[in-house]
Amino acid sequence: MPTQQKIDKVAEIQEVIENSSAMWLVDPCGLTVKQTQELRRSLREAGAEMKVYKNNLVKIALRNLDMPEMDEYLAGPSGFIFAQGDVAASAKAAKTFMKDNDDLEFKAGLLDGAVVTAEQVSAIAELPSREELIAKLLGTLSNPATKIVRTLSEIPASFVRTLDAIATQKDAA
Repeated sequence: MPTQQKIDKVAEIQEVIENSSAMWLVDPCGLTVKQTQELRRSLREAGAEMKVYKNNLVKIALRNLDMPEMDEYLAGPSGFIFAQGDVAASAKAAKTFMKDNDDLEFKAGLLDGAVVTAEQVSAIAELPSREELIAKLLGTLSNPATKIVRTLSEIPASFVRTLDAIATQKDAA
């Protein structure tokens, strides 16, 4: 029979999962307390937080939420990174931390109700930030308009240059 404490913890996990854009599983085995604090600080700056829960409680919470099972990844020590906004920013913050600390590695993730592998989480971390993507999109959208304006302004400019060349020829003759 489950204790009230475990029932409350499962409810807390469910709430955190529901309110998150993504969840990354990491293996924090070997990190010191100082390194863990540094990781949590960098994740907070990226709009994410890292928590440690018992794997069985997370399995129950996922089952209660009708999310895909992650049993194969929920073995051994697990840290759970919950992204609140930009999912790439949280993955990028963790990956940046991993470059300096070999003790941390991705195990898997949960994004839009689907399980993603460690390789896919790493690929997400390589994506440009949301702001960069928006800037690229706006540049792409404004590019045709800029070309049209240049083309349309080139017609009168070409005409003026032609007239100037004719006037210069007549003055020279």
